[in-house]
Amino acid sequence: MIGQTVAAAVGTIAFSLLYNVPKKYYVYCGITGGSGWFLYSLLTRYAGATATEATFFATVLVIVMSRFFAVWERCPVTVFLISGIFPLVPGAGIYWTAYYLVTNELRLALMNGFAALKAAVAIVLGIVLVFEIPYGVFRIKRGGKSRR
Repeated sequence: MIGQTVAAAVGTIAFSLLYNVPKKYYVYCGITGGSGWFLYSLLTRYAGATATEATFFATVLVIVMSRFFAVWERCPVTVFLISGIFPLVPGAGIYWTAYYLVTNELRLALMNGFAALKAAVAIVLGIVLVFEIPYGVFRIKRGGKSRR
């Protein structure tokens, strides 16, 4: 599980590089993506959560961390959000859906497509939920002064 978490963090940093995120934010992006994948793995392996439930809660963590880092570093939240959500996107599910459609395995295509759709909806709901939290909640104090 640790190896997968590190791989998710490195993949997130690579994705950040692809989208021209400034170098000073790479570590934050890696922490965000790695933490989301770690929570997802933890929930699916040890808490008995379904993939959809784990995706939702991992997305909530990623977005909370993204908003926190955005306030901390005074930059747009999308810097951390776009790259941090990368490990949770159901790319394999979409791939297998297309594969089974092409090979005329419609039952398998439907099952994989529905699972990918549920994961995508869980990501959207997690994002919407956290963005409804007021901005002031993410403000922190640094050196006795409030960062605004």
